[in-house]
Amino acid sequence: MNILAIDYGTKRIGLAIAINGIISPILPIKNNSDKYNNIIKIIKDENIGKIFIGICEGDFATKTKQFADTLRSMIELDVELIEEAVSTIEANEIYKEN
Repeated sequence: MNILAIDYGTKRIGLAIAINGIISPILPIKNNSDKYNNIIKIIKDENIGKIFIGICEGDFATKTKQFADTLRSMIELDVELIEEAVSTIEANEIYKEN
């Protein structure tokens, strides 16, 4: 299953795709009125089966949840929120090991 990872930002939305277990970042998209259409196009073009959206703590988490809820209402895929702090800790651990 191909997976789309989304890092929601106020100006840009970061994206990465995992295809057959290989993760590749793709160009971010602008956070503008076309953002949902652009994401839906990527979902179709890359045959995405699941979406993960990173979420942080604090006030910005509310905006990220709203973004995720709107996306869920537009597509028929599983959209899962993932705590960004955990991914940051994991990345730091990998960095320390190397």
